[in-house]
Amino acid sequence: MTTMKQLNIAVAVAVTVLIGMLGSSEAQLQMNFYAKSCPNAEKIISDHIQNHIPNGPSLAAPLIRMHFHDCFVRGCDGSVLINSTSGNAERDAPPNLTLRGFGFVERIKALLEKVCPKTVSCADIIALTARDAVVATGGPSWNVPTGRRDGRISNVTEATNNIPPPTSNFTTLQRLFKNQGLNLKDLVLLSGAHTIGVSHCSSMNTRLYNFSTTVKQDPSLDSEYAANLKANKCKSLNDNTTILEMDPGSSRTFDLSYYRLVLKRRGLFQSDSALTTNSATLKVINNLVNGPEQKFYEAFAKSMEKMGRVKVKTGSAGVIRTRCSVAGS
Repeated sequence: MTTMKQLNIAVAVAVTVLIGMLGSSEAQLQMNFYAKSCPNAEKIISDHIQNHIPNGPSLAAPLIRMHFHDCFVRGCDGSVLINSTSGNAERDAPPNLTLRGFGFVERIKALLEKVCPKTVSCADIIALTARDAVVATGGPSWNVPTGRRDGRISNVTEATNNIPPPTSNFTTLQRLFKNQGLNLKDLVLLSGAHTIGVSHCSSMNTRLYNFSTTVKQDPSLDSEYAANLKANKCKSLNDNTTILEMDPGSSRTFDLSYYRLVLKRRGLFQSDSALTTNSATLKVINNLVNGPEQKFYEAFAKSMEKMGRVKVKTGSAGVIRTRCSVAGS
């Protein structure tokens, strides 16, 4: 007959195994991970941001986008930073060809290597830099637990297949976010990062000139906005260089303006418009727009922290690369 003591032991073992199955790597991320090994690490990063972002605020959006693109391929492991001489790394994939900020991150890494060699991961630098850059623009802050380690594999095909393109419809967005353990609320909130920054005509030209075999212009795009873009910005299907604000008139302010434009059918990308085609995501947008900005900030912060935990490498997994652009460093 099983004794109560044996039963308690069995339950304890089962709980321990379950926790392990849920992901021990996630549990190992912690606030101030470098408190003993490199106590000034986070200050060095935030100081560098504060010294440069106010003079170049347009870099904030690319840095948060870099974090997003890193986490969606093999988890948040810094693999998006790896350079390839043969053109087969993540940064060679179409979604990453317009990424900026690689040199900025590498300079921060060099500063940290001087103070604490082989200690602070490139993955953590990306995560902290994204947060501090948004804060420097007057946007929200969020917790960034650290302890991520770096990957050494960076694959162009994986990036192409896993990073949601701006041409995504709702089904594609839902699938790609679900693959990373992110839900529909996260989809809406993380899309809110489009409130700052710019893009190029190449990311949305098909909406204006070649939407489908039967319709040249995307009917979900406000016709007046489309006419304005055609006349003043993207004057042809072949325009790949003209810069567009993702949140016109408010592209340097982290606010709710992006969502208001989406509701007016003036979201720049097809993926922006897709958010209004599902009742659940549309409800989230309406709740945000009708609520205080602080509520958006708090919700955005939770989703950013959640994304920053996606499939992280910790403990004995991964490595600490000494140069972020070099896989074997």
